[in-house]
Amino acid sequence: MSPEAPVMQDSLSIELIRRQLSARTVGRQIYLFGEVSSTNAVLRQLAKAGAREGTLVLAESQTAGRGRQGKSWFSPYGVNFYASVLLRPAIGPKEAPVFSFVASLAVADAIRTFGLPAAIKWPNDILVERKKVGGVLAELAVSGDRLDYVILGVGVNLNVEHKALLAALGEAGHAAASLRDLAGRDIDRNAFTASFLNFLDEWLQVFRAQGAEALLRAWRDRDILTGRRVEVREESVTFDGRALGVDAEGHFVVEDSRGRAHQVIAGEVRPLN
Repeated sequence: MSPEAPVMQDSLSIELIRRQLSARTVGRQIYLFGEVSSTNAVLRQLAKAGAREGTLVLAESQTAGRGRQGKSWFSPYGVNFYASVLLRPAIGPKEAPVFSFVASLAVADAIRTFGLPAAIKWPNDILVERKKVGGVLAELAVSGDRLDYVILGVGVNLNVEHKALLAALGEAGHAAASLRDLAGRDIDRNAFTASFLNFLDEWLQVFRAQGAEALLRAWRDRDILTGRRVEVREESVTFDGRALGVDAEGHFVVEDSRGRAHQVIAGEVRPLN
């Protein structure tokens, strides 16, 4: 990994982020790099070395950014948001899927401050006008029956050009977009970073005060799949059905054509209409 890059007009700046930061827990310690393999990989090493809760790793670019199911995350330099946050909640591993919703809720709220109507596609993909603009990857470390830590990795397309998405992603690029394309103006990356951190801190306080059900209510209000026909791909199984929504454990439930409900734990859910 390389140290913080020289300041450019739209470079991330710890000083500018802190000026807009009101969070009590998130962002106590901020590391900013020019290029890393992935922010999750850097934070994983810091977590093992004893980094405290709320530690944040930011990068201008990633050479090996990853999404769910090992898919690569296109991470060009100086245009988007790549971050990982370390949390140490006093919960068990079974509670982690719902807990991870704090990140997607915070991303959706941050996007809405820029005038765009963000929605969430299970488990933690962020969509605007049905185009994917961001995602969350949660990594867990378990000690016995408790979590040692949770790393929430977040990527959001802020100012990347659409032609760059198409060149990097091929056909999949047609389903993606940047906030700049959708808002019709450049997105201040430092302002977005601070907004995300502030909202993330707020959702952490909601979880601590009200529990998982409060996160589930908020997540369901932003869910874009419930009630729609979807295709589920999980391991070697593929089937169609109607999305019933997320259950109390944070897993997605789909009813097949025979009326049987399936709990989707780690598969991919794709809308058909």
